[in-house]
Amino acid sequence: MFQESRQDADASTEFAGIPSANRLPEFQSRYDTLRHVLYGSPAAVDKTIKLLYKLNYAEPNDWSKPMPTGVPNEVMSVLTRRIRTDGGQRTEDGER
Repeated sequence: MFQESRQDADASTEFAGIPSANRLPEFQSRYDTLRHVLYGSPAAVDKTIKLLYKLNYAEPNDWSKPMPTGVPNEVMSVLTRRIRTDGGQRTEDGER
């Protein structure tokens, strides 16, 4: 009923149907940085950040605090995101 374990057997032969760890497919992903910059009055920047939150695009806390631009009644706020640009292609040998 039970088989003896052999010292020299590798994992792929001991557990039939389960690929060994060194043969699992790898996921290759490429990420790029994307920056959104809002310029406008404090009210307009705040309203836009809240709108993007309602659209499930970004949390309000993900944006920088509004910073003065030097122009009267104008501030800027920045959102930096990392986005996947290749769709996360799965390959057998790690190559794209």
